[in-house]
Amino acid sequence: MTVSIRSRLLLLVLSVLLPAIAAALWVISQTPISAMTPAVQQVALGALLLVVLAVFGSLWMARRISAPMHALKHAAARLQAGEPVARNITGIVECDAVAAALAAAADGLRRSRAELEREVAAAVIRTRESEQRISRSQHIEALGRLTGGVAHEFNNLLGVISNSAYLMQRHATAAEFQAPLAATLRAVDVGSRLTQQLLRLAAQQPVCARPVDLADALHELRDLLQAVMGARTEVTVAVAAGTPRVTVDANELELALTNLSLNARDAMPLGGHLRLQARRAHADEVPDLPAGNFVLITVSDDGLGIDDDAAGRVFEPFFTTKEAGQGTGLSLAQVMGFCVQAGGTARLTSTEGLGTTVSLLLPACEEAPALAAMSPRTPEHSIDGARLLLVEDNDDLAEVTEALLSRLGCEVQRAADPQGALRLIADEPAFDVVLSDIKMPGGMDGLGLARVLRELCPDLPVVLISGYAEQPADHDDFVMLDKPCPPTKLIAALHEAIEGPAAHH
Repeated sequence: MTVSIRSRLLLLVLSVLLPAIAAALWVISQTPISAMTPAVQQVALGALLLVVLAVFGSLWMARRISAPMHALKHAAARLQAGEPVARNITGIVECDAVAAALAAAADGLRRSRAELEREVAAAVIRTRESEQRISRSQHIEALGRLTGGVAHEFNNLLGVISNSAYLMQRHATAAEFQAPLAATLRAVDVGSRLTQQLLRLAAQQPVCARPVDLADALHELRDLLQAVMGARTEVTVAVAAGTPRVTVDANELELALTNLSLNARDAMPLGGHLRLQARRAHADEVPDLPAGNFVLITVSDDGLGIDDDAAGRVFEPFFTTKEAGQGTGLSLAQVMGFCVQAGGTARLTSTEGLGTTVSLLLPACEEAPALAAMSPRTPEHSIDGARLLLVEDNDDLAEVTEALLSRLGCEVQRAADPQGALRLIADEPAFDVVLSDIKMPGGMDGLGLARVLRELCPDLPVVLISGYAEQPADHDDFVMLDKPCPPTKLIAALHEAIEGPAAHH
């Protein structure tokens, strides 16, 4: 059974006063009224008055105590509902302490709830960003596979054009045909380089590091960058005297500088000035890199610039300051990846309204360039009279390659797949060399054919050629050529394969 505070106080007062009042009333009841003295009557009246005052006092005191209790109950209900709790002063120390504790608890819960909501919102944002990164990664992976297949077919087309133009150039009698044919061959070279750039962007191109002379490389790149930037932007190149070479993948370096130039173009919508500079880095410019000599390449523009917060994140994959759909956020990540892979790093400084400078720090190659051997000019290679088996599944490329090799004096037999090639080798007179594509439909590719021929005909040389930039890692020691292969390079490879080691001396 529950009893209110008011009832408890009333019972307490009555339990104290009632015995005394009862004793007084008993004394009065034993004395006749006529025998009561005025003093006794006053005592009786006083006792009755005291009872009345005690009852009213207990009721008043109970109200003074129960009101703060009800306020505490209301505060607890607000705390349970997550509402703010006001700290009311009641004058009762204990009640005020409880009210203060409830108010503090409510404030703490409110702060905790707000912090939890912020953390949940941040977690949701991070989850969405992760999903977007995964989606982009999957998109890039799919793009890489698609690009590899498209590049193979595109390089086959370039091979057809290259071989055809070479044939026409060798047999064209009118001088007016020479310039268009030379332009066609240059276009093939540009197309091949574009394909390689697409493959590198899609992570399908292997890295091939070699010493690069920046004085030559940057000046050769200037015309390409000028075409990328447009007529409203001036592109200048300055390489300080004595700048060492750098050991990098020349194609990756070209791609990195092209990416930086494209970013600069977007930052200069009205045109401007793009500056490429290279020099030996000072010691105080490479405090966080391993000991050694470094080369500093800077790409500067006088464009819009970016703020400090964005500048600190530009090398993060998928981070971009461009509008949605305007950028992938991968160009600067490629630049940083290229520099780190080479043993250096990349940095960016920018001032809003003044422009941006990206610095590439690459390890210097201090080895002296190999001097060309002072020997008589090597005579032109010849494959005249050689019997050659051409294995190619693309009919157009096979036809024009056959015509090219026939004009060069070869006796050419064609096969569309490795199985057909094995039948020809078994039925026809001995061949001097086999030229085979690598990627072909069916259960056996060109590399598998080469391995079978090494077992069956160990003296028959095989030259492999492919439109895929990513060559097999386990290609043994077979000669590997890329499509489109310049005819002079193809002829040299076939000649060396036929002549064997003696061709190298």
